[in-house]
Amino acid sequence: MISTKFLSSIAGYVDGQVAKVVLNGSYEITSFKVKETGQGLVNMQYVVPDGAVPIVSLIELRDSSDTVISSNEVYVPITADTIITQSIRVKEG
Repeated sequence: MISTKFLSSIAGYVDGQVAKVVLNGSYEITSFKVKETGQGLVNMQYVVPDGAVPIVSLIELRDSSDTVISSNEVYVPITADTIITQSIRVKEG
C-alpha cells in the first residue's frame, strides 16, 4: 500500500506540471480560478469566456514545454461565460 503522504506529494508534482489548458487544440487558458491539491487530488477550475469557442470538444492539460499531460474528448456548448471544473486523482493502481 502506498502512503497517503506520498500520493499527496505526487499530486503536488502533477499540479506543478500543469501550466495551461488548451481547448480544441488552439484556445489557451493560463489563468485558473482554483488550482489546488489535497488528499491525492488536483482540483482545477477555469473560465471559458463566451465567444472564445462555440463548443469545447477537446480539453488538453499541457506543461510549460507545451507537452500534453492529459487529453479528454468532451462536448460542452459555450453560450455564456462557463466555469469548467477538472480533477486529477492520484491513486494506487
